[in-house]
Amino acid sequence: MPLKISDRGAVPPFIVMDVLRAANQRQAEGRDVLHLELGQPATSAPQGVIAAAKRAIDTDPIGYTEAFGLPELRQRIAGWYKSEYDVDVPTDRIVVTTGSSAGFVLAFLSAFDAGDRIALADPGYPGYRNILHSLNVTPVGLAASQETRFQPVPEMLDGEKDALDGLIVASPSNPAGTMISAPELERLADACREREIRLISDEIYHGICYGEPGETALKFDQRSIIISSFSKYFSMTGWRIGWMVVPEELLRSVECLAQNIYISAPTLSQLAAIAAFDCREELDRNVARYAANRTVLLDGLSELGLNRRAPADGAFYVYADVGDLTNDSEAFCRTLLNETGVAITPGIDFDPGRGNRYIRLSFSGATGDIEKAVERMGDWLSRYR
Repeated sequence: MPLKISDRGAVPPFIVMDVLRAANQRQAEGRDVLHLELGQPATSAPQGVIAAAKRAIDTDPIGYTEAFGLPELRQRIAGWYKSEYDVDVPTDRIVVTTGSSAGFVLAFLSAFDAGDRIALADPGYPGYRNILHSLNVTPVGLAASQETRFQPVPEMLDGEKDALDGLIVASPSNPAGTMISAPELERLADACREREIRLISDEIYHGICYGEPGETALKFDQRSIIISSFSKYFSMTGWRIGWMVVPEELLRSVECLAQNIYISAPTLSQLAAIAAFDCREELDRNVARYAANRTVLLDGLSELGLNRRAPADGAFYVYADVGDLTNDSEAFCRTLLNETGVAITPGIDFDPGRGNRYIRLSFSGATGDIEKAVERMGDWLSRYR
């Protein structure tokens, strides 16, 4: 008789990682790849961060920290909320995490029970949905569209006949790159408060915006859970360091969970991250490059006739409708990679219901790679059509 296997691991794969594996296999065979699939900066961590890490290796024992993280790092994060948003956040409400992914696990475990119903926009980051599934919490997809800028709006909450326990929002979002304006975010926060819905705000792409800056949900709801990260704007993806802002009533629960599940976030990464807040000039140069890449990609897609797409207000993604070309975005992306070396992500990763007709392209890499990818896609599409 076979041994028991838990159903909690029976979640869909993160398809972008399957795309990466196929792209890496192609490279291992000596063929080139243009990586427009990955949602990470192509740049290393800022020089000040690297220097701080080197100093720490020489001078610090790199032992465990408190479960909530180094006090100095938490103070710097609190200062960030004051300088960027003019919001006062007590340091004791800041929790340093092993990337934003650990933050979501802690948030979901502390705020929700098995069987609870958590709303989120489709399309949206698949990790939300799959982590919830693994915890036996029910994700409830809200069918966002071009009309709502691929973001949830309060009226969608009224469309649910069964009560909701939580709402996840992301601004800028992955995969669409769209943002929720301050007035709309306030409306959502008010709607959640009226319905006793816990608001979880994913703010990991703040700092990478091409118009208005991102607004924190803390300005409108102090009982919301904020998830953020050093991975995107601060260009520290592989350092696995992020943070949460947690309401008072959840602090002890989050602390006990963190102590038992993770002990603490990586100490070396914490020591290095303290220096990240002093590297704004270098980080803003990265954002300027993303902005240039965004222009190249949007102009190129227009020339290719791919005009049905999200506006890409922030982050480094374009989410495009290719429904006139295919009803199978996964096969479309696989063929594109095999025949051209251009790696992009199928929309089915982000929207199980309608993603079969969408693709996501990342413009976080080198500008030259974006230009080459557009050229190759143009040649390929002329044959594909």
